[in-house]
Amino acid sequence: MSRLNRFALGLLWTVALAGCGAELDELQQWMEQQRREVRPNVPPLQAPKKFDPQPYAAADAVEPFSTLKLAVALKRDERAPSSLLAGELKRRKEPLEAYPLDNMNMVGSVNKQGRPFALLRVDGLLYQVKVGDYMGQNYGRVLRIGDAELVLREVVQDAAGEWIERNSTLQLLERGAR
Repeated sequence: MSRLNRFALGLLWTVALAGCGAELDELQQWMEQQRREVRPNVPPLQAPKKFDPQPYAAADAVEPFSTLKLAVALKRDERAPSSLLAGELKRRKEPLEAYPLDNMNMVGSVNKQGRPFALLRVDGLLYQVKVGDYMGQNYGRVLRIGDAELVLREVVQDAAGEWIERNSTLQLLERGAR
C-alpha cells in the first residue's frame, strides 16, 4: 500500500471516529434528561396487621391423625366384618386363590361322572376346577361352568368401602391365543 493510500485511510478513520463522538454526546445528554424527568412510582408499604392469638379449643379432643384413632377403627372393622366376608375369612384358602384372575386362562372344559370341570392354565400348570371351588384374590367362588366360559362370584369393596358381590367370567382361550 502506498503512503498516500495509508494517509487517506487514516484520515477517513479519524473523521468516522469524530462523527461517532458527536452522537455519543447527544446520547449522554438524552440519558441525563431521562434521569431527571422519569421518577419511579412505588406505592408505600402498608403497616402490618396486628397479630391476635386465639386459644386452641380442640386440645382435649381426639387428634384427627392419631394412630390410636386408626387402630380403634381397624379393630372395630375386624370385630364386625360384613356378612359376605365373615364366612370367607373363616375357611381355608385354596391354591388358586393365590393368583389374580388376570393370570388364569381357561383352556377347556370336561365332564366327569356328569359334573362339569373347567381346565385352567396358571403359571404353566393345568388345574381342574369344579362348581363350588374358590379361585382368584377376591374370594371368587365358581358358580357355573359352560363349554366356553366359567362364571364366578367375587366379594369386593365398592367405592364406599362396603363389601358387595359381583360376577366375573373367564372366557375359553381361543386356539393359538396366549
